[in-house]
Amino acid sequence: MQNEEPNFLKNLQDELSDGKAWLGRAIVMAYAAMAGLAVVIFTIMSEQAYEWFSHIYSAQPMAVLIWTPALTAGIVWLTRRYAPGAAGSGIPQVMATLDPALPASHRSHFVSLKLTFAKMVLGAAGMLAGLSMGREGPSVQVAAGVMHDARRWLRPGSAMNEHALLVAGGAAGIAAAFNAPLAGVVFAIEELSRKLESRNSGLIIAAIVLAGLIGVSAFGNYAYFGSMVVPTLDWSVFLPALLVIICCGAFGGLFSRLLAASLTGSPDRFSDYRARYPIRFAAAGGFVIAIIGLVTHGATFGAGGEEVRAMLTGEADISKLYFLLKLIATWITTWCGVPGGIFAPSLSIGAGIGHDVAQLTLSVDNQLALPALIAMGMAGFLAAVTQAPLTSFIIVMEMLDGRPMVLSLMASAMIASLISRLISRPLYTTLSEHMISKVTGQPVTPSKHD
Repeated sequence: MQNEEPNFLKNLQDELSDGKAWLGRAIVMAYAAMAGLAVVIFTIMSEQAYEWFSHIYSAQPMAVLIWTPALTAGIVWLTRRYAPGAAGSGIPQVMATLDPALPASHRSHFVSLKLTFAKMVLGAAGMLAGLSMGREGPSVQVAAGVMHDARRWLRPGSAMNEHALLVAGGAAGIAAAFNAPLAGVVFAIEELSRKLESRNSGLIIAAIVLAGLIGVSAFGNYAYFGSMVVPTLDWSVFLPALLVIICCGAFGGLFSRLLAASLTGSPDRFSDYRARYPIRFAAAGGFVIAIIGLVTHGATFGAGGEEVRAMLTGEADISKLYFLLKLIATWITTWCGVPGGIFAPSLSIGAGIGHDVAQLTLSVDNQLALPALIAMGMAGFLAAVTQAPLTSFIIVMEMLDGRPMVLSLMASAMIASLISRLISRPLYTTLSEHMISKVTGQPVTPSKHD
């Protein structure tokens, strides 16, 4: 009978009697805990490495003119020699592994325990070099590599197939890196899977939450950029806010297009030189990054988290060209081919746009709206670069404890993403298709959702 009520005791007995299913769930949760632990270790390594770089820069600022190029060249050599799949953000690699166009035999090119280890070591080395990069995107590949290894212990036909393990791992990386479990779930739906199958959605979410809890137990339940005091916004802030969104959408779209062209080998003199002499190109790129860092008194080195916190508290002493110089430093860092992400630098660039617009447009009596415009800039620019507006505004909301601004952040991310789509294809999709094409030797048909 279709209308028959569920038999609670029988259903409970059937559920508890399936020992193999519970063993599979236990294996998945154990790997989720290990994925979260891997991200925690990677976070500690990256932060310690950047602290060492900061000591070097404070003691001998001019030393970075040798230190940064030399280390950048070394990182690129090691990456190309031992772990080419670790280069770049890590998110396109996970997306490529999930793509049906990639044969199963080629998945180890992009996700494996070896690449997880390489990503952690080389990513931390990038922070030691002072490059403009983040650890959050790489955390996706780090966690996905750990979760993907669980497949060897699961029986055929298990609810958590290889696809589900990769989705859970990638999303767990976001949750643990940003201390943002909700963003991890949305990232799994918006960027990795496009949907969650009902039979394994609960286990995927449980794995994401557990990985996030590992991060919380290590670093505490904190907001990444602290709690933001949101003032009551009136119509006087409407035009400045609209200007922030438009600028973030336009610059984010151009930045995305520039990255895609650079990383897929557009036909120009610099790309030709990079293809022929990748190590020399990396050294030259590191030298340019060092010069930009010296010109900005160190502001463009690293992920940019300290600059964002200073902007939010109104204590920033940065140039009005900060966002542009940070954008250039991040572009060159990524173009060099080091294992590093663009999530955190994008937040910093967006914050710089919001800060500049606020300084130019807000009256002295209305400076309390400064943090709100900075937050909208962060959500807008990240959404424009990634074209993942839901993930972007939720990440910013959780990082700032900015729930009172949820509608403003949502509007900023959605509109900026729409503007970006007029300028550029989705960055991560473009890069993942390029990676698949290089591995298989066959062109990949652009996804319909593009």
